[in-house]
Amino acid sequence: MADHRIADALRDASDTRAVVTEEGALGATARVLAECFGADAPAIVVADETTMRVAGAAVQDALRSEGRDVLDPLVLPARPALYADYDNVTAVANALREHAAIPVAVGSGTINDLVKRAAHECERPYMSVATAASMDGYTAFGAAITKDGYKQTMTCPAPRAVVADLDVLTGAPRPMTASGYADLLGKVTAGADWIVADVLGVEPISGPGWGLVQPGLREAVGRPADLSAGDTGAMRALIDGLVMAGLAMQAQESSRPASGAEHQFSHLWEMEGLGREADPPLSHGFKVGLGTIAIAAFYERLLARGIDANGTNDTDAAPWPDADEMEDAVRAMHPNARLADAAVRETLAKHPGADERAARLEAARRGWGELRARLAEQLLPAAELRAMLAAAGCPTAPEEIGLTRDDLRATYRRARTIRRRYTVLDLAYEAGVLDACVEELFEPGGFWAQPR
Repeated sequence: MADHRIADALRDASDTRAVVTEEGALGATARVLAECFGADAPAIVVADETTMRVAGAAVQDALRSEGRDVLDPLVLPARPALYADYDNVTAVANALREHAAIPVAVGSGTINDLVKRAAHECERPYMSVATAASMDGYTAFGAAITKDGYKQTMTCPAPRAVVADLDVLTGAPRPMTASGYADLLGKVTAGADWIVADVLGVEPISGPGWGLVQPGLREAVGRPADLSAGDTGAMRALIDGLVMAGLAMQAQESSRPASGAEHQFSHLWEMEGLGREADPPLSHGFKVGLGTIAIAAFYERLLARGIDANGTNDTDAAPWPDADEMEDAVRAMHPNARLADAAVRETLAKHPGADERAARLEAARRGWGELRARLAEQLLPAAELRAMLAAAGCPTAPEEIGLTRDDLRATYRRARTIRRRYTVLDLAYEAGVLDACVEELFEPGGFWAQPR
């Protein structure tokens, strides 16, 4: 991906002023900090024990070598595993309130999200130094924080500056790189879901988000084996793609350009603690990767079957649930009461009345030809996505992340309820073919028929 695309995107960014992705970029941290925060602003490195050793000490030295006032670093424990929980946000924010220094987050997803939200609560900007190409959140608005048992995107600006040293990124543990690859590959199905919402008039494709993510996506994910082998060019393509996805969310003021039903799978599993006790904990990207395969396979079944249940146009074949009935159904899916409460709110926010549902399905039938054509251009076959993820070193079967086939089958129905975002799962549910498509995936000969 050409550097000019990032430069062009920065001109429209609301928060981020500078992004440096190059070999030896750690040496640029002092210059970038001065350009974006002023020559006299004091700074403090925030890292965990591992990222402090990998890059934090070098950042600290680079800043001090320029004569900047640099406080002693805030180093969080790496063991037991550090999570993006609100309790940790509060701890970081309390530490930052003891001074007025600019936080420099040195780390990947967890450190970045904790500092992003904590800095916002302290009403100050921050800078991010990436230590792994493990996710797309470096340049994104909002932080993915778990509070009261529910993972949510909490409001906060993106960093004012991001530095990503390719030497550091290529030296990161391979599973972290693979996780970032899976997160980026999920934009294939996320884009398909936005197309569905666009054709049905639920959420039109407008604003800059689509153009920042999709045109360069195939290039960014096109070299998974090279990436796994530590190729610097493949790493640059990956980190630039992740940066562009974050800038798209920032410019769109929404995660829609980068998140669809594949992320709903991941978010559900994360809220239920899947892989939390593993060492290291199961990554967000690995869950997204499996969700991407699952949704691509679901698209194949839906497009083969069509949206008319039993081959008819009768939307009244089964009674459409009202709000109370929908709430009861959602609560039955989620034994955790807090998760159920949130899922009810999210589901009812998008649950249409009977007339709205009928009108939407009629629009889907009228636009079915257009929808099929646009989805065919956007999607990749599920088997191809599975092979790409495997080449990058990602898990590609539910058993590899601690799920049974029955768990995965249930996820298709349950994940739809945890976000109000409209996806292919909502279209299939409203058309009355969700259950049939899911069962076809697991029956003999179906995509998920047997463990691989």
